[in-house]
Amino acid sequence: MAAAVRNYLIVTASYWGFTLVDGALRMLVLLHFFKLGYAPLTLSFLFLLYEFAGIIANLAGGWLATRFGIPRMLVVGQTLQVAGLLMLSALDPAWTAAASVVWVVAAQGISGLAKDFTKTASKSAIKATSGEGSGQLFKWVAWFTGSKNAMKGLGFFVGGLLLDWIGFKPALWLMAALIGGILVAGLATLPRELGKAKSSKSVREFFAKSQAVNLLAAARVFLFGARDVWFVVGLPVFLYANGWRFAEVGGFLAAWTIAYGGVQALAPMLIARSSDGLSREIPAARVWAGLLTAVPVVLALLLFSASIGRADWVVVAGLALFGLPFAVNSSLHSYLILAYAGSEKAAEDVGFYYAANATGRLIGILLSGALYQVGGMMACLIGSAAMLLLCWLITLALPASPYATVGEAA
Repeated sequence: MAAAVRNYLIVTASYWGFTLVDGALRMLVLLHFFKLGYAPLTLSFLFLLYEFAGIIANLAGGWLATRFGIPRMLVVGQTLQVAGLLMLSALDPAWTAAASVVWVVAAQGISGLAKDFTKTASKSAIKATSGEGSGQLFKWVAWFTGSKNAMKGLGFFVGGLLLDWIGFKPALWLMAALIGGILVAGLATLPRELGKAKSSKSVREFFAKSQAVNLLAAARVFLFGARDVWFVVGLPVFLYANGWRFAEVGGFLAAWTIAYGGVQALAPMLIARSSDGLSREIPAARVWAGLLTAVPVVLALLLFSASIGRADWVVVAGLALFGLPFAVNSSLHSYLILAYAGSEKAAEDVGFYYAANATGRLIGILLSGALYQVGGMMACLIGSAAMLLLCWLITLALPASPYATVGEAA
């Protein structure tokens, strides 16, 4: 047990550092290129390959982590992140806008591979180290996910701060050095065989997921699409356009994400537990998904009201409220995928699920830029509400058994 706790803490600390840099990178790219005059829709395109690469990385990363072990996949992810940061730092201001966009998109694609190789490996490590107790699994997942998102939020603030203080390229070099240090520390401390098992031998076998995993993955698409449709492009641009400074925009996104991560870590205290790990948790997921759906609906109605004065503060307050049910939903989903995942190929199931997560972010990012350009923040919120309604409807169909197969009654 002591070795399992040690490995869990090492993986968690490693992913903290990686996520700090990843959050800072997102804010650096978004604010730097918005400052250069890029339109919201163009900004969304900067992140599309990042998310598409994440879909590929999750699918391949789960299989590779099962075949070669989790530590090797962590090294691959961290090495790719260093390469992406250095490539982005080589951007030449003298290039044309088209050449700059292509270069940034390619560098972001490398970072997208890096993030999701690292995330799939890290979350699979929890299943490999937590044992069979559902209570311990939920607590470890919640703490890992919550603390990771708190670090991502801190990264948003750090990204805005570094852009103000030292500029774009020096910030990228500093972050590459940090990831390099984390890579060396992980190589020295983690057992090389962690998470290694018999992998799928064919594409058909790999995609033969249970009904539970398929439905949860579908719900995840719309859950995270509903967040990113306002969070990635719409909200930062909206706040900056309303007079906020870079550091203030990064600070708010940081505070939101840190608070959201804190709620995720506390989610096991908010959910009634069951001995089988599913019979109470699944109804809770349905209730919290319904509550979350109502938030952007109410917020869009408030923005539509002619009596609203400072629209930016209304949005800030409403999206702060959005964070509570979103955090509980996210934590529940992160637990349920590991509860549903088969023990022999947990990394493959986790990779498949987080490929759905990346698909949702990809859709959300594209819609964030497009909807904001067409109808501002209100259009983003309406898009979020529509996606959350679909998430809630799918959640209603989640089975009470991890072993239900496609076509089986729940």
